[in-house]
Amino acid sequence: MLRYALIFLVVAIIAGFLGFGGIAGTATGIAKILFFVFLVLFVISLITGRKRI
Repeated sequence: MLRYALIFLVVAIIAGFLGFGGIAGTATGIAKILFFVFLVLFVISLITGRKRI
């Protein structure tokens, strides 16, 4: 999931550089959402993974 967030971030940077503001904004929003979902799932996996002995 982090890989897809980075891909959308790169797409947003390239689109912004080329002047496609709408595409850049959309790709940035998708990248933010994917990154926060990744963080939530990562924290949940850390918490549940530590309970094993």
